[in-house]
Formats: sequence, C-alpha cells, structure tokens
Amino acid sequence: MRVTVERAALLRSLGHVHRVVERRNTIPILSNVLLRGSAEGLQLKATDLDIEVTETIAADVATAGATTVPAHVIYDIVRKLPDGSQVSLETSEETGQMTIRSGRSRFALGALPEADFPDLAAGELPHSFSIASLDLKRLIDKTQFAISTEETRYYLNGIYLHTIEVDGALKLRAVATDGHRLARVEMDAPEGSRGMPGIIVPRKAVAEIQKLVDDGGDGVSIEISPAKIRLSFESGVILISKLIDGTFPDYQRVIPTGNDKRLTVQRDEFARAVDRVSTISSERGRAVKLAMTDGRLALSVNNPDSGSATEELDVDYEAAGLDIGFNARYLLDITGQLEGDTALFRLADPGSPTVIQDREGAPALYVLMPMRV
Repeated sequence: MRVTVERAALLRSLGHVHRVVERRNTIPILSNVLLRGSAEGLQLKATDLDIEVTETIAADVATAGATTVPAHVIYDIVRKLPDGSQVSLETSEETGQMTIRSGRSRFALGALPEADFPDLAAGELPHSFSIASLDLKRLIDKTQFAISTEETRYYLNGIYLHTIEVDGALKLRAVATDGHRLARVEMDAPEGSRGMPGIIVPRKAVAEIQKLVDDGGDGVSIEISPAKIRLSFESGVILISKLIDGTFPDYQRVIPTGNDKRLTVQRDEFARAVDRVSTISSERGRAVKLAMTDGRLALSVNNPDSGSATEELDVDYEAAGLDIGFNARYLLDITGQLEGDTALFRLADPGSPTVIQDREGAPALYVLMPMRV
C-alpha cells in the first residue's frame, strides 16, 4: 500500500475512529486501526468488538492495499506533525512494517495483517429513518447524564430509544435513569421510525455518537435491528454498535401524575443558590433542604463537620408548606439541562418523587427522588 493524504484530514478521521480503541487490550489486533487504500480513498476502521467506527477520506492512492497499526500511536504521530503537511503511508511486505513520512520526519510502525482484523458485521437492519443532527444531539445531551453506572443493573447502562403514541401523535422518546433520577425527552417521530423495536444504546456508544454528531453534518441516517444500530453521518463516518440485550423497566410507572403542589423558580438564580449552599455539604450526602412557604423558598444545608448554610429566594408557590431534601448535584444536573428562564417543580410530599420541567407540557421531563434531611 502507498497512500498520500493531507495531515488535517487524516488527523480528523483518526480522531473519530481511535477513541473506540481501549488503551489496554489482551487481543493485540484490537489496539490497531485498519487502514485500507483503494480507488475510493483511504478507509480507517477501529473496533472494540462492541462498537465499530469507519470513515473513508480523500487520498492519493498510488498502490492499493491494507494493513493495521497501533491506533493511539499513529494518532499521536499525526497530531504532532506540522499543520498543512502531506503524510505518506507505505507498507513493506519484507519488514511487515508501515512507514509514515512527512517532510523530514519518518516513522516505522509494527503492523499486523488486515486478515486478522475483526469485522462487526451489522447483519439485517430492518428499520431505518433519518433524523436531524441537532435533534439527535438534543435527545442525547438531555438524557445521558442520568445513565446508570451500576454494572449489576446492566439494562440501565444506556439510553432507551423507542416510539410511543402521545395524544394521537407518534413521538420518538429517549429515556435514561439510574434509579435516583430519570430523564425523558421526546420529539415528533421521524418518517420510517413507526414500528421500530425499543432499543437500549450502551453508554460508550452514546458518548461516541455525542462526539461524532458535532461535526457529522446536518443529518444522520439510523438503521436498527433488535441487536444492533448503525448510524451513517453526512461527513462519511459510520458507527455500528451492539445494543444492550435486556428489558428497560416500565419507566411510565415512576413518573408521578398526581403531584399537585407547584413551585416555579428562576432557573439560574435557583441553580446558583443550590451551588452556594451545597459548598459546605458533605461529599457523601450532598443533601440540600428546600423549605417552601407561600411565595418563599428557603434552601439550607447542615453539615455537622463544617457548619450550615441558608439562602432565601422569592418564588411562585401557593400550596401548603412543604420541606423536602434533594441531592444537590442531581438538582444542578437537571437545572443545567432546562432551556427556559424558569424551572417548574411539581411536588407531592417529602417522600415522593418530584417532576421537574421548563414549563407544563415541555418535551423534556425529569423525575427526581427526594433524600432524607
């Protein structure tokens, strides 16, 4: 193989694919990125056997061929080459190495044969639809913080993507929960998504999609089977991921419908107040108490080791007085996802979950379990 490619294009593509490669691998070939030169250009591919990312970029291919080299090493080499330079990639059958040349720099990397590189074949993907990149980004950004990291409840280690009828209209919904908080965001279902299976996209794939969607163009084509998902970005990047093989719990049951006490606060003012009073909370608990009376909210933290803090806010609250405690970090995570100037809390009692939204009927809805204070 003999290929010449622009450093900027190669670096951008290596940035897209090398992230899925684990730093420590017991299988040497999984530490490598596959480089294949052909009439179409230079194809780069990397996998960890659960996720595969492929991209083809424009290149001057003098001799077609393929090889695999250590992904993180070649990424670091190309990253350190000067801006605007041309990079030559050449393999030698005699030495089994790949030589990288750019200007006066020359590197020789140990290579493994292309034949050993695994292929995460997607198989039959019967459901397909297209979605705007901004919509996909929104579904992910507003839910991924609530993904569980508890490996024993593996079916919560991702975002649950499914379609559902709401008041006669089909919606595409993304849901994530860790048992303490729940994030649910919906949008009008794209053409072709009706009848798709409910799928759980794993945490690592979600993180990769989140990065790729930023420079992946305006639209994303999504193909789904019960076991795999393939996303094709306009930029030419293709991501295939296995899905979590499990049943997502019936999240509808934990979204309360009878919470009749309504608290409306200025979102930024509330978030800053929570952040200030939680400064002295113990890391272990991080509980902040919200005491509501007519038109007033008092936030307080008591920490036997370091003291106490209180702050009062003027709010819109007209129900009976209520004291309730929440994890301060969870409150800040949720208020950070809200888009409006206000935050609406719908509460029931100190022991029941609370619903948080921008406003009544907003497409993003959050449920937060209280803490004892």
